[in-house]
Amino acid sequence: MNKIIEIYTDGSSLGNPGRGGYGVVITENDKVVDELGGYEKDTTNNRMELQAVIEALNYIHKKFSPKKDLFSIIIHTDSAYVLGGVTTWIHNWEKNGWKTANKKQVLNQELWQKLIASIRLFDGDLKWQKVKGHSGHIHNERADVLATTYAEFQQYPKS
Repeated sequence: MNKIIEIYTDGSSLGNPGRGGYGVVITENDKVVDELGGYEKDTTNNRMELQAVIEALNYIHKKFSPKKDLFSIIIHTDSAYVLGGVTTWIHNWEKNGWKTANKKQVLNQELWQKLIASIRLFDGDLKWQKVKGHSGHIHNERADVLATTYAEFQQYPKS
């Protein structure tokens, strides 16, 4: 049986820029298998949204062997910034030397480059899904709790 791994990510920043945190909930065949989170002292919500996906993909790559284990990965994010970047903008940014359509330097370029490197580890076998933030989806809500708790208290929140 193929595994279905679903990743729910969220990022938070208090002050934007300010203290920030990210949260990740990872499920395998609808069962929570792990949670990840972390913080930075001076960051933005967009940076934390990107960091959440990077950390999640690196975790999956270390835990599973993409070539040996058969699985599908679905990444759920409420971030239009992340979703727009990975599905549309990043291809042109890379082609244009990390410049936007307005010829300005791409913000958070180093994180976008880390993200694209992480994505390439999976040979493009990732699906992206938009989830509406704060809409009651249990795993998205938990990712939000992780992100905001790390941003506020720089520690792991108990369930």
